[in-house]
Amino acid sequence: MRIPLIKPFMNDKIKQRVLDVLDSGIFTEGSVTSEFEGRLREIIGCQYTIAVSSCTTGLELALRCLNIGTDDEIIIPDYTYPATADVISIVGARTIIVDVDPDTMLIDYEKIKKAITPNTKAIMPVSIFGNPLNYEKLNAIKKEFGLYIIEDSACSLGSSYQGVKTGNLADISVFSHHPRKFITTGEGGLVTTNNKAWYEWMHAYKHFGITQSQDRKETAFTMIGTNYKMPNVLAAVGVGQLEYYDELLKRRQEIAQNYITIIKAAGLNVQIPKTTEKGIHSYQSFCVFTDKRDELIGKMREKEIEVQIGTYSLSLQPAFQNNSTIQINSCSNSQKIFERVLTLPLYHELQIDTQKYIIDTLKGFLK
Repeated sequence: MRIPLIKPFMNDKIKQRVLDVLDSGIFTEGSVTSEFEGRLREIIGCQYTIAVSSCTTGLELALRCLNIGTDDEIIIPDYTYPATADVISIVGARTIIVDVDPDTMLIDYEKIKKAITPNTKAIMPVSIFGNPLNYEKLNAIKKEFGLYIIEDSACSLGSSYQGVKTGNLADISVFSHHPRKFITTGEGGLVTTNNKAWYEWMHAYKHFGITQSQDRKETAFTMIGTNYKMPNVLAAVGVGQLEYYDELLKRRQEIAQNYITIIKAAGLNVQIPKTTEKGIHSYQSFCVFTDKRDELIGKMREKEIEVQIGTYSLSLQPAFQNNSTIQINSCSNSQKIFERVLTLPLYHELQIDTQKYIIDTLKGFLK
């Protein structure tokens, strides 16, 4: 029996929510999307949430809201999915890529400071795989240099730093609700902020630039905008899953701790990435470091165990090389991580006996 990498949580109650939307005839963005935004606003503890069509469009929305464009520089980590860098080029700004910490896979805070110039306008760190960022260090940099922090928190719903939830730490944070996330809407994202003016601008921009009076009697298109809406029919899946938010998050963390215990007991020749001190990991993915990553992917898949790489080292990707708008600093840690990270199956129904089988199989190939 094939063991998948991920399996979105689904039951009849969640399916019924989708059917209810289909029966209503209101498929596009509406009350269900608003309910999704409201429930996540309460969970995260922030003041404003905006559901969008994807994390990528949400990041673009954040950059445009802060008027980031030509000649502005944005610092990002090298170890991330290309979308983090893509949006910077889309708005016409310059991308400054720096290395990551070899143990946490998070952006190297000292490398951020070395990369700052008079043109630097924001840092866009990534809380990779659900590992929270160190906001003591980030806020110190923000204060010293007067920068914005836009967090690519695509993987990090449920994580926290010093008791504060991810999504309530940066100036603007953006989550993904892709099926590999434990709260999914198929495709979709969520933007969070505590700044009312930014919220109003982003809300208008994603609705073609429309604004309404408080009593909703007067409507006008007051700016150029676009359509980044999340439809009711997708939000219904997310609303249904949010009823199980605590259970789903706790289960992911339990499965991750089971892996750690089993790996240590087996004496498996891999390394486990470190969680940020004073942080709580949400484990969108469970990863290990191994020098035999590519070999293991092939052998594990032959055994019907779906394993995967982590994400990408942007400095090794052709799209980001020899590009006059992208500056790549030395990224040796990231490049090594890219070659060594192996992602193991993690989903709600994964049982400890199956986890033991996965680790035993790995151990057999690592002898």
